[in-house]
Amino acid sequence: MREQADGDQIEALREYRSGFYDCLTGWADALFELTDALLAAPGPVGSIPALSLEPVFRRSHGSLYKALARGVLDVERARELQVRSRPADWPPVFAVDTSSWPRCDAETSPERGFYHHPSRHSAGKPIVAGWNYSWIAQLNWSRDSWTAPVDITRIPPQDDTGQATADQVRNLVNRLRPAAGDPVPLFVFDAGYDPIALTVDLAEVRAQIAVRIRDDRVFYADPPPREPGTKGGHRDTGWPSDSPTPRPGPPQTPPTWPRIPATDESRSPPGMGLHPKLARRGRWANTTRTPIVTGTVIRIEVEHLPKPTGRAKKTLWLWWTGPTGTTPDLDLSWRAYIHRFDIEHTLRFAKNTLGWTTPALRTPEQADRWSWLILTSYTQLRLARGLITDLRLPWERPRDPAKLTPTRVRRGFRRLTTTLGSPASPPKSHTPGPGRPQGTPRPPRTRCPAIKKAA
Repeated sequence: MREQADGDQIEALREYRSGFYDCLTGWADALFELTDALLAAPGPVGSIPALSLEPVFRRSHGSLYKALARGVLDVERARELQVRSRPADWPPVFAVDTSSWPRCDAETSPERGFYHHPSRHSAGKPIVAGWNYSWIAQLNWSRDSWTAPVDITRIPPQDDTGQATADQVRNLVNRLRPAAGDPVPLFVFDAGYDPIALTVDLAEVRAQIAVRIRDDRVFYADPPPREPGTKGGHRDTGWPSDSPTPRPGPPQTPPTWPRIPATDESRSPPGMGLHPKLARRGRWANTTRTPIVTGTVIRIEVEHLPKPTGRAKKTLWLWWTGPTGTTPDLDLSWRAYIHRFDIEHTLRFAKNTLGWTTPALRTPEQADRWSWLILTSYTQLRLARGLITDLRLPWERPRDPAKLTPTRVRRGFRRLTTTLGSPASPPKSHTPGPGRPQGTPRPPRTRCPAIKKAA
């Protein structure tokens, strides 16, 4: 039975590699072998030309950047491949997050914007100039750092990040093609996203969203019925609710939400039908009347921590909306948000180990191709989990092959390449090209300043 399971897993990995090769329509052999070199490198990727020294890359070092500059990748077919290859036993819960690619000194690189960066600073502020990418990854309930990335999209600085993310979620739901009886997919966002704008943009999409909100936001209930004989227009909002922050209201007593005891967390009954007061600025600056956007506010409290620590117990607030007729699953909502941080491990592994932001690429189109190579490399590592012999270091503990981390799976992926084979064709010639004629000067490149959005 074990050999049959390993055979099925190897066949699934081969099918994925063959499908990825079919997505490459230009410089396919060089791009595919570049992906294998990413997986076979002995340590973190610190130099892109050094990947040409790997035995799986049978071409010259000049083919690396040429493949990224001239190669063609069918992005739509690649997205369909990612959806088909996602784990069938994982819940339909997806984390959405953005990550920036710093290109501060690349003055000739177009479509750069200013974005927040947690560790790099420019002029004393955590803001860098570069490209911004939106990731969507499927989550699971296991206590590990694995995710299943299904999409990556670069958001130009002139586009609205919220609307671009909503379009990305909408397109993913269309590719998932959920049937009538299937669970509604849940997308989890951090506090950097506007929950009200996402609710409006995804109103017609069969999906749930859970967004973290600040604890000082004020939400209002529906207005009370209008008394007969009163004059004036009908009110749009009622009195402030007690979530997230209580506000002094009328003599009426606001509804209290008793806490539900649990092992680690306590989920309170949600406040349904609440809405904020929107001002005519930002997203709603050009509207004659701001809309009334209703949703559900969920409060999550920690009853007790597993170990005695000095950390303060903070209350977590989530904004939830879903299709008409659905109610929030409290247990699913808080678990999904807690596991949303697994995508942070994926992004850190992509940057520090696979070298996502390492190459000094000039155009954003080259960065898009390289980003998809990183995503498919991570997917191959996930599909190879359980097939790799643990090559642990002397100070590391032994682990079950099915519970290896992405770093330890990549450490042994080199031995698996001989079994998998490669659909790429061998190189035709090893003779270097003539290059640029001697004495031919290069014209000066166009300077592209980073785009700064107006407030």
